[in-house]
Amino acid sequence: MFKSRYGALCAAAAVVTVATVAAQPARADTCAASTTCSTTVLFTVSSGAGLQITVPDGPVSVGTGSPGGSISGGIGTVNVTDARTALTATWVAQVSATDFTTGGGTPAETIANSRISYWSGPATATTGTGTFVPGQTNAASAVVLDQVRVAFSKTTGSGNNSASWAPTIVVDVPAQAVAGTYTGTVRHSVA
Repeated sequence: MFKSRYGALCAAAAVVTVATVAAQPARADTCAASTTCSTTVLFTVSSGAGLQITVPDGPVSVGTGSPGGSISGGIGTVNVTDARTALTATWVAQVSATDFTTGGGTPAETIANSRISYWSGPATATTGTGTFVPGQTNAASAVVLDQVRVAFSKTTGSGNNSASWAPTIVVDVPAQAVAGTYTGTVRHSVA
């Protein structure tokens, strides 16, 4: 009986000793006097919310005009935020539009997106490094929104960044347009 208790106590002590030794922190390096002793250190830089675009709340009125004339106005600030913390942090923001309609949206009550133009203008604000490029710097370079167009881009740089711009919409009102408040959608995206 004494031997079996003694054996059990010795086995338990050995388990405790092994557990205690396993819990000791590992030593990175041991060095003699007057030499450099190194410890490897790690840390992580996490990425944020990724690549996002923010557009103005609608509806936004760009003004009033007559048949055969034009209507021009700003739609508010568009912002791209790039929190991907990427080595190559480039992106392209694109824009397009639907047709604009009033009333029942019949052909006589529709202004086609081929009569809707857009120009981004220069950046109103930027953060981060790299080259930010407006899609259209002024009214003379406005593009028709009957297809997807480049609104703004970032062509070089790394790390987090952002850009804002205040685009203008120009409507070429047809001479046969009927009176009414026309509604359509300007669509922005970024990739």
